[in-house]
Amino acid sequence: MDILTLLLFLYGCVFGSFFNVVGLRIPMKKSIVVPRSACNTCGHQLRAYELIPVLSYVIQRGKCRGCQSRISPIYPIFELLTGLLFMTAPLVVGWSGELVVALTLISMFMIIVVSDIHYMIIPDKILIWFAGIFLLERMVWPLTPWWDSLLGAVIGFTFLLIVAFVSKGGMGGGDVKLYAVLGLVLGVKLVLLSFFLSTLFGAVIGVLALLLKIVKRRQPVPFGPFIAAGTLAAYYWGSEIIDFYIHFLNQGF
Repeated sequence: MDILTLLLFLYGCVFGSFFNVVGLRIPMKKSIVVPRSACNTCGHQLRAYELIPVLSYVIQRGKCRGCQSRISPIYPIFELLTGLLFMTAPLVVGWSGELVVALTLISMFMIIVVSDIHYMIIPDKILIWFAGIFLLERMVWPLTPWWDSLLGAVIGFTFLLIVAFVSKGGMGGGDVKLYAVLGLVLGVKLVLLSFFLSTLFGAVIGVLALLLKIVKRRQPVPFGPFIAAGTLAAYYWGSEIIDFYIHFLNQGF
């Protein structure tokens, strides 16, 4: 592992800790700066050495120093996951300007997934903020052709709006607006592939969760994690997936 890859991993873990805070506080309309992070059970304010990503959780054996109550493993999991995604991004997109877009996309998804898991909400404030960032990034590192981003945003929003209407609420408003943002990043073909892969992942995992009795029938399940997985798969390997599918059709007929 070279020094740049290691730095990306460390930065990812640190930002992952921050994304946890943003994802938990923004939906509740709380400041992401104050008050300081504290134990949800006893209110013990965490000190600097208790906020070291992943390590603090391991050293404290997943317990609060103040009251010994259990700390949710979601915190270190998302810190570690963000670090791994940051670290592996250049292996796929290379050390280029597109890496900035990839890291921004990962960052948005970490915040959205935390929020969706906890509250079943994808906050408008987060989407507006990242829409502005992606718009600027696509001006610097445009898709080919350049208008594919703008058309992708329109198609992403319109297609999900139709799906939401047909499914009579099966698709949330946050998902619809999220796909408008994703269209800026992916363009037309990949934003449609993203939706296909997201629903595929959601269906497979949903069936398994029902069979294993992890969830109950008709129990609402956050779609954000599946959108994140499907979109990253489309963003990283979309061209290869489409080429494979076309080759498969040609072979079949």
